Amino acid sequence: MIILFNILVFLHVVGAAMIVGYWIATMRTPTVHPRQRDGAFLQLLTGIAMMGILPFLPDKDPNYAKLGIKFVIAIVVAVLAVIGSRKVKKGEPVSTGLAHGVGGLALVNIAIATIWQ
Repeated sequence: MIILFNILVFLHVVGAAMIVGYWIATMRTPTVHPRQRDGAFLQLLTGIAMMGILPFLPDKDPNYAKLGIKFVIAIVVAVLAVIGSRKVKKGEPVSTGLAHGVGGLALVNIAIATIWQ
């Protein structure tokens, strides 16, 4: 179980890198890249899987308040990423707030994960 959990953590970090990396790369002309949407879905799926495995791991005491807040933020990031990627696909402009919402909220989620102990 621990190996599976560690693989999920790795994929979770990859998803975060996809979201924040593209956000930083497009900072001058803010937009939402389709890979940000993929990263958001990867984060959601791996996060849900990790939440399901946590109770079965030895020496783990899950903080469900923290996990709940991270889950809500992840859903918002995914919804914004879907909206932004649909606009890009249609050739419509993506608002600066929408683009920064995707990357900024993902960064907030990373901060919660690492700072809140």
